[in-house]
Amino acid sequence: MAVFDTPEEAFGVLRPVCVQLTKTQTVENVEHLQTRLQAVSDSALQELQQYILFPLRFTLKTPGPKRERLIQSVVECLTFVLSSTCVKEQELLQELFSELSACLYSPSSQKPAAVSEELKLAVIQGLSTLMHSAYGDIILTFYEPSILPRLGFAISLLLGLAEQEKSKQIKIAALKCLQVLLLQCDCQDHPRSLDELEQKQLGDLFASFLPGISTALTRVITGDFKQGHSIVVSSLKIFYKTVSFIMADEQLKRISKVHAKPAVEHRVAELMVHREADWVKNTGDKLTILIKKIIECVSVHPHWKVRLELVELVEDLLLKCSQSLVECAGPLLKALVGLVNDESSEVQAQCNKVLRHFADQRVVVGSKALADILSESLHSLATSLPRLMNSQDDQGKFSTLSLLLGYLKLLGPKINFVLNSLAHLQRLSKALIQVLELDVADIKIVEERRWNSDDLNASPKTSATQPWNHIQRRYFHFFTDERIFMLLRQVCQLLGYYGNLYLLVDHFMELYRQSVVYRKQAAMILNELVTGAAGLEVENLHEKHIKTNPEELREIVTSILEEYTSQENWYLVTYLETEEMGEELMMEHPGLQAITSGEHTCQVTSFLAFSKPSPTICSMNSNIWQICIQLEGIGQFAYALGKDFCLLLMSVLYPVMEKAGDQTLLISQVATSTMMNICHACGYNSLQHLINQNSDYLVNGISLNLRHLSLHPHTPKVLEVMLRNSDANLLPLVADVVQDVLATLDQFYDKRAASFVSVLHALMAALGEQSVSPKVDENDTHPDVEPPLPLQIQIAMDVMERCIHLLSDKNLQIRLKVLDVLDLCVVVLQSHKNQLLPLAHRAWPSLVHRLTRDAPLAVLRAFKVLRTLGSKCGDFLRSRFCKDVLPKLAGSLVTQAPISARAGPVYSHTLAFKLQLAVLQGLGPLCERLDLGEGDLNKVADACLIYLSAKQPVKLQEAARSVFLHLMKVDPDSTWFLLNELYCPMQFTPPHPSLHPVQLRGASGQQNLYTANVLHLLTELQ
Repeated sequence: MAVFDTPEEAFGVLRPVCVQLTKTQTVENVEHLQTRLQAVSDSALQELQQYILFPLRFTLKTPGPKRERLIQSVVECLTFVLSSTCVKEQELLQELFSELSACLYSPSSQKPAAVSEELKLAVIQGLSTLMHSAYGDIILTFYEPSILPRLGFAISLLLGLAEQEKSKQIKIAALKCLQVLLLQCDCQDHPRSLDELEQKQLGDLFASFLPGISTALTRVITGDFKQGHSIVVSSLKIFYKTVSFIMADEQLKRISKVHAKPAVEHRVAELMVHREADWVKNTGDKLTILIKKIIECVSVHPHWKVRLELVELVEDLLLKCSQSLVECAGPLLKALVGLVNDESSEVQAQCNKVLRHFADQRVVVGSKALADILSESLHSLATSLPRLMNSQDDQGKFSTLSLLLGYLKLLGPKINFVLNSLAHLQRLSKALIQVLELDVADIKIVEERRWNSDDLNASPKTSATQPWNHIQRRYFHFFTDERIFMLLRQVCQLLGYYGNLYLLVDHFMELYRQSVVYRKQAAMILNELVTGAAGLEVENLHEKHIKTNPEELREIVTSILEEYTSQENWYLVTYLETEEMGEELMMEHPGLQAITSGEHTCQVTSFLAFSKPSPTICSMNSNIWQICIQLEGIGQFAYALGKDFCLLLMSVLYPVMEKAGDQTLLISQVATSTMMNICHACGYNSLQHLINQNSDYLVNGISLNLRHLSLHPHTPKVLEVMLRNSDANLLPLVADVVQDVLATLDQFYDKRAASFVSVLHALMAALGEQSVSPKVDENDTHPDVEPPLPLQIQIAMDVMERCIHLLSDKNLQIRLKVLDVLDLCVVVLQSHKNQLLPLAHRAWPSLVHRLTRDAPLAVLRAFKVLRTLGSKCGDFLRSRFCKDVLPKLAGSLVTQAPISARAGPVYSHTLAFKLQLAVLQGLGPLCERLDLGEGDLNKVADACLIYLSAKQPVKLQEAARSVFLHLMKVDPDSTWFLLNELYCPMQFTPPHPSLHPVQLRGASGQQNLYTANVLHLLTELQ
């Protein structure tokens, strides 16, 4: 609360202080005055305003040098007075304005004084407070022609500070003060709305400063991004508000052709500007240059608030200056269109709002409607697009494509005016085809293979909201930025949404057929055109636009699908026919012998030295990508049509399933993803549901194609995919087809064995999961008649019969797959020993051969089969195992033990190590399950003892311990004795002197390499 409310009381307190300051101008006296002022009410200050201002103004006007600190204190005190009072006299307002401005001017150098940042800030704040303190209309009387020199001086000072100062605080304060001087302040009490005459008078006055303000602000706006976004935003606001006020069409049309000379002195009259037609034309041309510079810089500014202010600039200038700045219309619209697809949602929203406002207002620039200007711009851009896509860097391409996308969004259905021009359509398509060229040089695409059939039943990860939008990552020749690909997709979708779909599809289908060079790009574009036509993820700015008729869309999709799945476009070469032979040679290279051969296997050998990649690698990559793009297209078409796609399912599902079983990993993944997309679109719960519901059609196709296998070599893949994703309900349907497969395998075992064995593996895996126990009706049973075998048992017997013959195939890959199938057959037949044992007897010689004389990989698989047989057949296998296999397994373990003891950490990655580990891990369960005799158990124990040494790799020690843990269950006494022979942790004292003491070799008391493992095992034995 103020202590002194009346002028009389306040005068009594302030008079001595004011007199003292007038006599002696010191910082202390100024601060003393300000302290007293704070105890005076605003009303009393208003009455004593001029009396208080006198000593302060006197101090500023006193000739001679003054300390900066004193001037700063005076300005701050003066600002305090002005903030609490109103200036009611025009003369006082103008004088104070001049006195404050002079604080920052050095008469000797005739340029801004080199004063402290604190003083600059104080003066700027003082000027701003002064203009706000002007009472009522007194502010408008300030802006008369006679004030031009002083106002111009202040404006140039503020522009200099905004441009050249290093302090961000001073720059922002200077720009805010400039806004106040130009009557652009946002505060409520300053000023009231102006009538037409006042606007004209102020416009005439400010026109004198337009060149200086616009050029200086342009330099600030286009300066270093590091200066901060707030400075650029303030500068943009002042720029467009000043330009739109001075160049406003509403004002300029009221300017008379005759220049009435103002009643001012000649020097001031020369500064005045008459805004007649020639001046408007010349100024508009110069402003166009500045505006283009601003747009070029600001449209790529990293801060979204700066780009948002650019939208405001475009709106303000186009709405208010569409005639005076007619040459700017194109660049301004281009800037707005380029921001329609801005990464900031705020900028996008404001852009769309402004554009809708333009459409509602039917803005006319010059003599042209907005749509006509946009259409011309799109024509121009389409013409130069191929050149731009070829010459620009990624950022340039992004900006150009954002611009193209914006034009398409704004023109909507009117883009057909451009598309109907063959020349422009060809240029547009050429640019899209050119920029979408894929980089197909990566050899990994061809190399990656789907060896594991389990990949077929893995559901791909798809987005819950946009599963169709999940596409395979790809690499392009002409750009690396992923955002550019997303923009290209959006461009194609908008073309499909607004354009003539029949025209576009025909044009790009022609390019698709024309050359293999264009095929992948054309397919990508066709996929997006259909997606766009369905209205998926397309932002529609034109409410009256009607989407493509669903029936028409289905007809178009049908024609594209026919082209995609045609023989010449679907069955492309994706691998070399000699691949399998190369793999066979590589896997059976003499440097890697089976563990049972007795040869040293830890040596590092070089594989076959292949020559440089074949020149067909790129063409195979290209074919792989083409198939993948077509598969993705089918998935997108499914989403575009929704439930209507069910009508096309019969023609699409079979070929897609062929590709799901493809050995190229990329194709298999994309095809499986496509099947998931079909499930989502057509209302199926899962791949299993999709296959089960369409199994009759699929089975019929498989059965027919198996009869002409040479014409349809991919048929087994379809059955394999069906089996991988099916349940027990499918078995009765495929039973006949399985017999067809087995018959065909018998016929073509030397040519098509690999694909058929994969089918058999899928079949047995499906049967193994079912484990259905047959239900027998007691009324139908007869003691002398055996019940019929269940269907799955009959199938498993037939399959195992073929496996026995194929175990000796010359191709390693086939042998490996056959061993896996054999393993599954044993599992399926385990409950029917009468059928399993004769087949196991017949398979035994070939299995032993695989265990003892085959490549390391085959030995590993064969040992897995041996373990399964041991667990299911038991006693039947005991004598055969002990006679044919155990001696060689034990011998190989003994031979390899010194090598693994000396080997380093890399050894654990070798096949030799994996074989040792597999044998050690499997021997224990086999011994226990087969219930081996004492002699055979001793062979196993002797072979495994050396692996209890601490020198052996840790994993081999653990596996050896597991062997002895199993041996303990079979013969604990012998095992205890054997371990104590290695290391005996205690002395055994006879219970009676007549008995001889027990002497064990391990009772020396000294620890050795076996101590840790022996102690561990003995603890378990207790």
